[in-house]
Formats: sequence, C-alpha cells, structure tokens
Amino acid sequence: MSYPKDIREFIRILEERGKLVRIKREINKDTELMPLVRWEFRGLPDKDRKTFLFEKITDVKGRKYNGMVLVGSHAASRDIYALAMATEPSREAIMKKWENAQLHPIAPVIVDSGPCQEEVHVGANLLEHGGLEELAIPISNPGFDNAPYFSAGNYITRDPDTGSRNVGNYRTMVKGPARTGICCQMPQHLRLTWQKYKKLGIPMPVAVAIGPTPNIGLVAVTKVPYGVDELGIAGGIAGEPVELVKCKTVDLEVPATAEIVVEGEISTEYLEREGPFGEFTGYMGISGPNLVLNIKCITHRKRPIWNAYISQFAPSESSLMTQIGFEAAHFKLLKHDLGIDSVVDVGYHMDTGGRMVCAVQMKNSTTPQVWQALYGVSAASANYSKIIIAVDDDIDPRDMDSVMWALCYRMQPHRDIHILQGKTASLDPSAAPPNVKEEMTERPPTSSLLVDATRKWGYPPTSLPRKEFMERARQIWEEEGLPALNPKMPWFGSSLGYWPEEIAEEAELALKGDHYITGEKLAQNRIKV
Repeated sequence: MSYPKDIREFIRILEERGKLVRIKREINKDTELMPLVRWEFRGLPDKDRKTFLFEKITDVKGRKYNGMVLVGSHAASRDIYALAMATEPSREAIMKKWENAQLHPIAPVIVDSGPCQEEVHVGANLLEHGGLEELAIPISNPGFDNAPYFSAGNYITRDPDTGSRNVGNYRTMVKGPARTGICCQMPQHLRLTWQKYKKLGIPMPVAVAIGPTPNIGLVAVTKVPYGVDELGIAGGIAGEPVELVKCKTVDLEVPATAEIVVEGEISTEYLEREGPFGEFTGYMGISGPNLVLNIKCITHRKRPIWNAYISQFAPSESSLMTQIGFEAAHFKLLKHDLGIDSVVDVGYHMDTGGRMVCAVQMKNSTTPQVWQALYGVSAASANYSKIIIAVDDDIDPRDMDSVMWALCYRMQPHRDIHILQGKTASLDPSAAPPNVKEEMTERPPTSSLLVDATRKWGYPPTSLPRKEFMERARQIWEEEGLPALNPKMPWFGSSLGYWPEEIAEEAELALKGDHYITGEKLAQNRIKV
C-alpha cells in the first residue's frame, strides 16, 4: 500500500477502515477530551479501540479553538499501528517492516515549500496570534497535571560537532504563550546534544513538528543509536523520502506536511521546574529542574490539527508504540549489529509501559551468546529495561504466562541471575522517595536484573499432546463453531532433548491401542522390596 502524504490523508484511511471516531459535539480540552479517550484503554480490548478526532474544541475559560485534536492516531490498537506502518497487523509483518526500514533507510529531501508554513507567526505577530494559546493543547490528566503538555511533539535537533540530525519525543509543559519546559534527562539524545551546546556557550536550536505523517512519530519514540537519522528510517517505512522544508528562524529542516511547527531555542544558561505529569510508569512523574524552550516562531496549516498521544497508565497508545519500537530496535541491534545468530525475537510488555520488561527469544544458543544478548539489551536501554530475560524458542517472549513458566523451571537464581548496577531511571518511583530534593537533574542510580531462563541441557518433552493431534483437534473445534482460539505458546508437546527411545516406543504403542504390551513388559521387570 502507498504511504499517506500527510496526517489528513491518514485520517481518511482510518475512517475508511472503520478505525476513526469523529466527535462532533463541543468538547472541553482541559476536562473532557483525554478522559473520554482514556475509557477505551480502561474498558475495551485492543481490537475494539479506535482513533478519536475532536472537531469542536473549547476550554475551561470558554475559549473556542479554530483547530481540531487527534488522539490515538498512531497506536490506539495494533491494527492502527499496522496502518501507520503501511503493512499487515501481524507481528511478523510489522517486525519485518521495521527491520527493512532500519537496514535500508531512505534519506530525506529538501523541498521549497510545504503546507506546514501556510501561516507563519514570528516576532510581534507571534504573540498577536496568542502563541501557543492559539493551539488546542489538551490536559492529559485533569486534576493532576499542572498544565497542558505536548505529548506528541517531534523534536528535531542537530549535533553541533557532527551535523547529524536527531528526532525524539519529549513531554513539554506549556508555561506561557512562547515558553515551555521539556522533560529530558541524560542519557536521552536531546540532552546529549544540549550538553554539547552548553559547552559551546550558545543556545540550542530546536524545531518541534506536531502532526507529521505517522512514520515520523513512530521513529521518534524508538531508541535508535545516537547519530542515526530517524527521518531516514521514517523514509524506509514509507518507501520514499520524507520531504523537508527549511525553518523560518532556526537552521533546521522540518517535515513539509506537518500540521504545526514550533521553532525556538533551548537555553543552556538555566533550568526551570517542570512537571508533574502522568507517566508511562502508571504514576505521576514528579517535577524537577529541567530544560526551557523559548519560542521564536510558530507555523501551521489552516485550521491545524493538534496531534496528541494518550500515554500515562498502561495499556496506552504510548506503551504500544514504545513496545513495538523497542522490540524492533533491539532485535536489529542483537541480530545484525552484534551478530548473535541465535536470537529469534525480542518481546517487550505493554503493561509495564512497553519498556521495563524484555524477553529475548533464542534458539540453540550457547551460554556466552545468552549473556551477550542480555548485556546488549541492557546497554542499549540504559535508562529503561529493568528486567531482561533470555528464553528458548518454544517460549512466547510477549506472553508473561509463558515467560513465568520458563523462569520457574529453566532457571536457578544462584546461577542464572546477574544484577547490573549503574543504570538510570529518571521516572521510576522506586529509585528514591518522591519528596527527596535533588540538587542534580539525574535521578539516583538504579539497577537491572538479567536472567538466563533458557534450558541448559536436554529436558523431557512438554506435557501437551503432540502437534498433529492438537492440529486435528483444532480442526474439529472450528467445525463445531466453538469460540475463536488465540493459541498460547507452547500449544503442543515436543521433544526437548531428553526422551529415551524405550519410552518413545511405549508412547507409540499406546497410539495403536497396544499399551497392554507395555504393561506386560513392566510386570516382567518387577522389583522386589
């Protein structure tokens, strides 16, 4: 399928597929909008969740907004995520698309103009139009968040030493019509770049694109190595280059068909308190000193669409985006960059925010390969991934029931667990009490649990019917019109390396109805007591 040219074309695709809900009644962006979308994540299964487009926006002061608000456009469900990737919704198809995009990126191209600059507000004109007040930015957690926040702002920056471009997503607190706070701690890529500008003694130029094509949003939340241009990977997803236009006030380029672009500079001279804001951990992220963006220019389309992710308590749009993106990035790292051929798959878990628990599925692995994979994931996710587990290929890395079974019967704590210290986790409430006043912007060091839950020697077969019998039974199940099945691994028994030939022969006799032969043999070999 061809890739949409802008978010508006993608909205049409969602509507044609029955994945869009249009809310035509007037909705208060501060008290009603996000709670309405939240209900589908607290009350509906993945397959029934949809994207919401709010067409008439007001706020707690009675103001009415010219634009619209789009929520859940990237990953309200796995089906919607697949549409954003322009592929089929199967795990295999999505991972293959990600793998190809990372291995075969397509560099962006510069064009002369784009709809993101249909209106330009700069200088005195910026505040005359209200600055950020012109835009319908919702409050994500009414009653706890202390301001509207950008939740789907794609920050575009450039390394002052190498010139490499970076795209990332960071929560952004609205503090005034031309000023925001940014939550960004080490070792996040924007903060790494900011440190370089700080050493140079100059402000850091940034551009924030809101509402570009969804491939850009997907790569912005995926942890690719620093120095890799996420827009090239976005081009790989689309199968064509991302078109960029030059910004009006900073030396950067932005997606030409974005709905809104915020241009400005991040001060390298001071920090301000930012937060609290609801976070992927399922808790409010406590406030602390953080970066400040001073806005110089806002450009946007006519009647712009403000794009927001619904994040916070998992499951959420954010946790699904993070889960799949982390899986794709770390699979590519282990399989292609580190060359660990025994890696089959990487699974993260949405209910932990999509990033804290990781299972690496391996086949015919050696012990050194297992630990190379575990330490590789840990290094790549320095401020996330608290629990990293290696499992065999008969274990579903995304199914915690399957993973727990492996933990119980394929691992010994005294032998198969490493605890790796020196990690960082700025939003993890278990790292320190929330009332601790920190002088530094970094949180206290945390740790990761690395577990080898693979078989170390031959095991007896799994205690399930053999594959051919399960397949025949499923055929009967479906012929009887019984409820649709969603098989859990393992769903059939198989040999795991230890199964004496004599016992295998006895099982075959039972399939012929000749089990009495076995009984007679056993009687002849009685043991006197």
